[in-house]
Amino acid sequence: MSRIDVRFARLKSEGRRAFISFVMAGDPNYETSLEILRGLPDAGVDLIELGMPFTDPMADGPSIQRAGQRALEAGQTMARTLEMVRAFREEDALTPVILMGYYNPIYSMGVDAFLRAAKEAGVDGLIVVDLPPEEDDELCLPANKAGLNFIRLATPTTDDRRLPKVLQNTSGFVYYVSITGITGAAAARSGEVGPEVARIKAQTSLPVCVGFGVRTPENAADIASVADGVVVGSAIVDRIGKGDSPAEFLEFVRSLAGGAHSV
Repeated sequence: MSRIDVRFARLKSEGRRAFISFVMAGDPNYETSLEILRGLPDAGVDLIELGMPFTDPMADGPSIQRAGQRALEAGQTMARTLEMVRAFREEDALTPVILMGYYNPIYSMGVDAFLRAAKEAGVDGLIVVDLPPEEDDELCLPANKAGLNFIRLATPTTDDRRLPKVLQNTSGFVYYVSITGITGAAAARSGEVGPEVARIKAQTSLPVCVGFGVRTPENAADIASVADGVVVGSAIVDRIGKGDSPAEFLEFVRSLAGGAHSV
């Protein structure tokens, strides 16, 4: 079992939902980003999505685009992102870390070299938003073989004919994108999300976590009532962009985690 599997099994045994936070590696700079990363578990984060900065983040809204740009301007690279995970693992051997982003930086490094380095650094899973199931040979299958979970996105437009293809070779959990469009564009609501989560769970035993459009503790609690986990990204990186100190930032994260864990 991967760290992701172990964490979800523990949460299920405790009757709790997962709270998953997204932060961009290197935002606003390496040192501050690492301090934030190390503080997330104590702030109630069950799994961490760590963004890999990229120059053309086509699926991301303005908040995450700006976070990536801040990180790139501060000198963040794939090598430094993996080094950040390695430094995190010096203090935390249990919290799952999932790299999220686009295929180009991985391809540029070389898939085999990337997978070796990611596994050695302590990465547990990948979310690569621009590789469809038809391209599983590119990264998904090699990642699974290397011992990394490959987490797939399902969306409101993933119909019942497409869903089995999306679930094929997916592991760790399924990430349900609650809205159509870019990140941070609208608010997610349990009344709309609940039937979709149930539809996915009818075809997989994997946990189903919901992201996009979760911005407040109340919103997190609402979504947690119908899903196995809640993902928050744009609302979190906005606080870094506004200049919150790590302590202020982590207090906000703690409030979101409290919402997700209140169900």
